[in-house]
Amino acid sequence: MKGKLITLEGIDGSGKSTVAKKLQKNPEIKAFEPVFTREPTRSTLTGNAVEKAIQSNTDQLAELFLFTADHAEHLAKLVKPALESGKIVISDRYSDSRYAYQGVTLKTRLENPLEWIKSLHQGWTIVPDLTFLFDIRPEVSIGRCGKRGEQSKFEKLEFLRAVREIFLRLAAEDPERFIVIDASRSPKYIEKEVTKRILEFLSRN
Repeated sequence: MKGKLITLEGIDGSGKSTVAKKLQKNPEIKAFEPVFTREPTRSTLTGNAVEKAIQSNTDQLAELFLFTADHAEHLAKLVKPALESGKIVISDRYSDSRYAYQGVTLKTRLENPLEWIKSLHQGWTIVPDLTFLFDIRPEVSIGRCGKRGEQSKFEKLEFLRAVREIFLRLAAEDPERFIVIDASRSPKYIEKEVTKRILEFLSRN
């Protein structure tokens, strides 16, 4: 089997990271011996730089390049080698998060930030084979974020509304790749639905 890249996307508080953790323990998924990962990466030079930028007032353009550098390092060191060896890679956030989030943060800096950021990735990034978009109203997700403790600068209502719009636009533009999940449903239902869709996808490919 050729390697496959599956990504989990959504605004903050959508529940995708919770599902990612459950998938790691799911016996049906574990049977494929997938590689689980995330962006921004953890405990890496680039990932640490991104985390510091998120918690500070880093310039928006500089922040984009930090995220992009982390993505490049992630591809080179983990994603590409795993795919080339035939592994299934499941990533909690990936390039679509950059398109959506930085597509909003750079609205006042660039005329068409989404297309500019996408063009920045052309020729070297790896497009996912399957992407789950955990869609939820920001009013609900904000409540979930609040329960986790201190909110980051990205966890603001108007900001998340704009990010959600871009995510839905990306999904509409690439329906073959995206599966939109109603993230307001119960965690048990969502895990079951995502597991079913992953197994169906892998059985076809």
